[in-house]
Parts: sequence; C-alpha cells; structure tokens
Amino acid sequence: MTIAARKQKILAAVIENYIATGEPIGSKLLQNAGDLNVSSATIRNELADLTVKGFLRQPHTSAGRVPTEFGYRYYVDNLMQPFELDERVRRYIENRLLSSSDAPEHIVKTAGAIAAELIGTAALSTTPTGDNARVHRIKFVQTGRHTSMLVLVTSSGMVKSKLFRCDFDITPEMLNVFDRALNEKLAGQPLSAVNRPFAQTFAASFGELGLLMPDMLNAAMDACKESMGSNVYTSGATKLLYQNDFDMISARGVLEFLGDSDRRDKFLNTVPDDTTIYIGKENTDNLLKRSAVVATRYIIENQPAGLIAVIGSTRFDYSKAVAILECIAEYAGIQIDDLLRKGG
Repeated sequence: MTIAARKQKILAAVIENYIATGEPIGSKLLQNAGDLNVSSATIRNELADLTVKGFLRQPHTSAGRVPTEFGYRYYVDNLMQPFELDERVRRYIENRLLSSSDAPEHIVKTAGAIAAELIGTAALSTTPTGDNARVHRIKFVQTGRHTSMLVLVTSSGMVKSKLFRCDFDITPEMLNVFDRALNEKLAGQPLSAVNRPFAQTFAASFGELGLLMPDMLNAAMDACKESMGSNVYTSGATKLLYQNDFDMISARGVLEFLGDSDRRDKFLNTVPDDTTIYIGKENTDNLLKRSAVVATRYIIENQPAGLIAVIGSTRFDYSKAVAILECIAEYAGIQIDDLLRKGG
C-alpha cells in the first residue's frame, strides 16, 4: 500500500517520536516538534485516516497514536533513514572485538555482548555453521611424553582442539610426519569427508607406520565432527525485564525462546543472509509474535557466515540497531579472516 507524501511524513514523525519517548503521540506534539506546516486539525484528520488504514492505533479515546506492526513495517521498508554511527562508537566496537581476537568463538561471543550493550536488549550470536566448511589447516602441539593436541582450523573460522594419548613416546619428528601427511591429504576437503572410512584408508596407505596413527586420526575425526555444528551465545537476556513497553508475557516468551535450543536453532536457520527485520507476527516462532528481531551476518572469506541478532519489543530504534549490528558484523568478519590468514 502506498500513502501520500504528507501522510508518510506524519507516520514517520509518529513512529520516531514514539520510539524516542514510549508515549502515545498526539497532533499537538507533532505540530510543535515537526516541520509539517499544517494545522493541528489537518494533522488530526491525517492521524485518523492512518488509524483507519491500520498504520496506527489509539490505545484509548483521549490518547494519542502509537504504531501498529503494519505501521512499523511500512516505516522500515519505505521511510526509515540510514543511521550515521558515530566514529567513537565504531572505534569502541573495533577495540572490544580486538581484545577478544584470540579465537573466532571469542570474537563471536563478544560481538553478541556488544550488541546487547549498545542496543539495550537481548542478543544472539552464532559461530559459522560447518555444514559446508572445509579443512583449512591442522596443527599438532606436543603436551607430554605420550600426549599431544591436534588443532583444527576450518574454512569458516572455527578452531577446535583435541587432546590424544598414545601408548608410545611421541617425538617432534613423528608429529612433523603427522602434520605433513594430514595437511597434504585434508587441506580443502569437506569436514564431512573426515570419517571412519577415510581414517582406515589413510592409515592403511602408510603401512606399518599407520599402526601409530589411530589415536591421532580419532582426534581429527572428533574435531571435524564437532566443527560441523554451530555454537549459539546469548547476551543481555535480563535487559528484557527492564523494557517498560515490553509486558511480562512478551518477555517471558523471549526468555523461553532463548532457553529452548531446538526451536531457537530452527528459527535461526531460517534467517536469510541479508540484514533482516522481523516485526511481531512476521516471526515464525510463536514465542516471538509480540517481539521484533533485527539480524545480520558477518562475512568470512567473502561468504555470509554466522549471525548476530537482537530481540526486543517492537518499539525498536530499527535504523540505529541495523547500523550497530552491521558495524559489529563488519569488524567481526575482518578479525576472523585475519585469524584464518595467521593460522594458514
């Protein structure tokens, strides 16, 4: 549905003032605060028409107007202006992520914590799914006379380590052999290819030396299997309880959603690669029907990877949330890419 320019201006003013104040917006406030250059009576007529058309609602007869989900959707799709993020905020985001840049999982977890802090609501962040990931690099670190650690780095930035123990003395020369052999065979291979048949064929190709490899190969298989999943981190859940416009039923629904890994993962798997905003009943999970979700993905090696999202009441500063999430995603992707290059 398309509405006339004046109605668009009034709708945008109502939504932006309501987002800022949380109070129903009346004609007098719009006339004093805006640049509409029309009478209060004209504004009242336009507000009434926007209400009839479903963009606004009136909590009670003498109150001003508040946006409906339909009004928010029209605003987001047609009227919302890009939010210019302050350079100090960008530097703060970059520096916070740099302080956690020792592992992709730490970067991703910190990304969610920053989103919850700066946007003021619950946040989710996920490590990249390993469904299509490949082996990027395998390293060995000796930890004892009979023990060593296998470190797997995947193409999606995941790092998994597995300790393994052998009945024989492990030497640096032996680990070098394991390192060269596994990387020559596995670099670039799908994680799913590192399975039991692979291990048996690989060990057999080394003859008697292959008898020394089962523990190391089991560690490689376990690391690849675990890397195919995706970790989900939650931040700021208690912030939902302090949002004045978010009733307890809605907050309880989001908290239940965050605690139910099956339905949470099912929902997250439906989120597209582009920055996405779900408002109210647009959410596919019933527990989120009173809420809004803003989500985006960070990029690793030029491919959309894990997700960063915030969940709260429909009274979101959507433009600001998008700007913050996209900035966090930008720096998170850059730093995970840097780790991959260093790990190569």
